[in-house]
Amino acid sequence: MRFDDLFSRASDSDLQQMLGAPALKLITLLDRRGVTTALLRQLITDLHTRDGLLLKAETRHILFDLLRPNELQRLFRLLGVEDGSDLYESAKGLKFRQKRQQELLLDFFEVPLPQNISYEQLPSQELVQALYGLFPHQRAAAREIHQKLHTYPYRVMLHMPTGAGKTRTAMSIIADHLRASEPTLVIWLAYSEELCEQAATEFEQSWHYLGDRDVNIFRFWGNHDIEIADLNDGLVIAGLSKLYSSAKDSIKLISALGSRTTLVVLDEAHSAVADTYKFLLETLIVHRPTTALLGLSATPGRTWADIDIDRELADFFGRQKVTLKISGFANPVDYLVAEEYLAAAEYKPLLYENGTQLSASDLDRIQRGLDIPEDILHLLADDEVRNLNILLKIEELAKQHQRIIVFATTVQHSNLLACVLRARGIHAHSITSQTPSYERGKIIEQFKDNADHVRVICNYGVLTTGFDAPRTSAAVIARPTKSLVLYSQMVGRAIRGIRAGGNRTAEIVTIVDSNLPGFGAVAEAFTNWEDVWE
Repeated sequence: MRFDDLFSRASDSDLQQMLGAPALKLITLLDRRGVTTALLRQLITDLHTRDGLLLKAETRHILFDLLRPNELQRLFRLLGVEDGSDLYESAKGLKFRQKRQQELLLDFFEVPLPQNISYEQLPSQELVQALYGLFPHQRAAAREIHQKLHTYPYRVMLHMPTGAGKTRTAMSIIADHLRASEPTLVIWLAYSEELCEQAATEFEQSWHYLGDRDVNIFRFWGNHDIEIADLNDGLVIAGLSKLYSSAKDSIKLISALGSRTTLVVLDEAHSAVADTYKFLLETLIVHRPTTALLGLSATPGRTWADIDIDRELADFFGRQKVTLKISGFANPVDYLVAEEYLAAAEYKPLLYENGTQLSASDLDRIQRGLDIPEDILHLLADDEVRNLNILLKIEELAKQHQRIIVFATTVQHSNLLACVLRARGIHAHSITSQTPSYERGKIIEQFKDNADHVRVICNYGVLTTGFDAPRTSAAVIARPTKSLVLYSQMVGRAIRGIRAGGNRTAEIVTIVDSNLPGFGAVAEAFTNWEDVWE
């Protein structure tokens, strides 16, 4: 039977259940004309897709209750399962975890199979065939890094603001190192698959121009694996979680890596002294004192207020840090804005004074913790008036910006904001850790395209790093945080300048909740940790 025929049987109550009461209430509050059944049906299929409604258990159960007994029996026969004494209870117990079962379910309702994003599956090992220039500020940093990597303690942090070209500068340093040492391995460590693939793409481009021989890229994250016998000459890009798991299972691979490696590069290096990272780094370099370590970070500190943790990070790198130095500019961020490498960002607070009331105990936990406790984030996410203020601000931004990124307070908050924005006629999507990878890829590609209409991505916890959409010119930071690192990363998604394929100006709106900490601008953040590195 056709899905749309079944969906037409859904009552207003069914539709409200699929959409969610909070979203429906906000939509109603924003539109006094009321919400029609037709709008609800269209909104639900736009947000969740027909295949998504059938493959998610919570919405599938609602749809199965709309089937007539004879239709349910036909579905059971198609699936080859017993129907049981209570058809509807039996239907709720059905699991669709295997691909064939999903195909049969979608075929029954005449819904096409979802198509995975048609990206080419890259090999775990790839031969890279050997014009890649650096800006003056990048060349100066690279020269200083080169000198420090070849003198004791052979460790250094490269501190460059988001958008200043850390990755590009690092690849030039790696190319110099590979040319000077043959054969040798360089290891690049990153914590997310997006950052790993970003590094692989950048190295391939740089080595075509800077290389003196053919070398290999070894991919070791996600579904990619490597063979010890193949590890000879080139760049190993490893996901931290996968390498950590491998090292815990057997020390053989990481020992082989360490014995053949002369340079380790750690992306987002402010996390270097976290237990997992520190274990890997020490295993790779502790018994090899001349193996060089290069850290990359826009924020060379782990915290905002705990100086002991920040000193531990500085000590780990031998208190050696290379920072951009621009003649005539006290702060390199000001230079990068003046030269249009970064957009001129306007920071606007959205004050929310009369929000969720926090107890003295809550305030104490916030004061003592490294970041805002999760239960308080959920309280903020459920605050209806706060959400209305956020939504109205996004609608205001949509009149001036075509690409807007929203950092929500929780997973549910991200989904809620995207849902209501859709109902208000704005092309919005939510991306969270629960979003399937193929769907996330499709949403991001649409967000990056050249279409002229407004697009908004709401997200929680997944787009602070490894996400590069230079057309993004506005960010709404609705997630309170005590982490200057996290705040800087969120801001960084929207401040790419003209010379980096971005915009001349950007608008950063931060929700300022009463009694909660906050930050100002990225230029101020850049110099926050200078004292611990002296």
